Amino acid sequence: MTHLWLRAEQRAHEERVGLTPEGAKALINAGLRLTVEDSSVRAIPLQGYKDAGAEIAAENSWPTAPKDAIIFGLKELPEDGTPLPHRHIMFGHAYKGQFSGKALLKRFEAGGGTLYDLEYLVDETGRRVAAFGYWAGFAGAAVTLKTWLAQRSGALCPPVGAYANKDALLSDLRAELTGQTPSAIVIGALGRVGTGASDLLEAMGVPVTKWDMAETASGGPFPEIVDHDIFINCILARPGTPQFVPLAAKEAPRKLTAIGDVACDPDSDYNPIPLYSEATTWDAPAVRVHATPPLDIMAIDNLPSMLPLESSEDFAAQLLPSLLGLGALTEGVWARAEAEFIKHIGAL
Repeated sequence: MTHLWLRAEQRAHEERVGLTPEGAKALINAGLRLTVEDSSVRAIPLQGYKDAGAEIAAENSWPTAPKDAIIFGLKELPEDGTPLPHRHIMFGHAYKGQFSGKALLKRFEAGGGTLYDLEYLVDETGRRVAAFGYWAGFAGAAVTLKTWLAQRSGALCPPVGAYANKDALLSDLRAELTGQTPSAIVIGALGRVGTGASDLLEAMGVPVTKWDMAETASGGPFPEIVDHDIFINCILARPGTPQFVPLAAKEAPRKLTAIGDVACDPDSDYNPIPLYSEATTWDAPAVRVHATPPLDIMAIDNLPSMLPLESSEDFAAQLLPSLLGLGALTEGVWARAEAEFIKHIGAL
């Protein structure tokens, strides 16, 4: 019997989960054994999983799980260097040359385990089967709007936190806006991330210019970007990605004062916004890269965690069909994810 072990998240500010109680019920009805760890932070209460028939384990007890269990979580494991003998489903951030990613792969190599990276669960066309993109864009646009508003009073954006739901976030923003209406441009507007960003801005009454591949195909420069108050970047950096806001823009005449880099890839050679060098945080959401006129960049790398309930429900619904196929790990999305893991382990 396939045994799935849903672990608690151990990263700070992480309340999301990749499986809802409804999904748990579906997996159990399909013949899977399901263990759910208790969690002091999970956005969805444990009782729902109990009612679905899941076995319950202590928080963070996954290292002692049976060796045949598949450990399922979202974010990083504690970086303690211990070997990893289990099969793990999570976002590994290990295949793009990241220093911490190489250390993670060495732990799998030492323990004999396997990583099924959620970013590399793809269908036959190469499209991801589940992503948090919409809510990353939604939350990212919200924090960028907060960044712009803070500038109006001469300040940097104050610390941010998780919201009970999107309505609470929208209510908070409406109270802060008080009739102020910036202009905004979203690049990557046709994708999941860009759609979320555009929806948030439009819900706040902010006029949005929506660009995608067609509008950026010329390779730049793009003076239209700096003619907006706010710019939200929602595209994944890759070879050939043009620079949307070059270094020279800091000194040049511009209306632009707030950038939301939702894609958040500051250490990439292809970063289209080469104005900053590291991600921002919940405690310090924006970094000022130029003083007069101000130019602030929001680049938080775990934005969906600000809306843990909606983002969990959305992601879990997308992922559930693949989880229902865990009994056939040598096929489909799981086989493709394992092949990716084997390729990168071989390159160590």
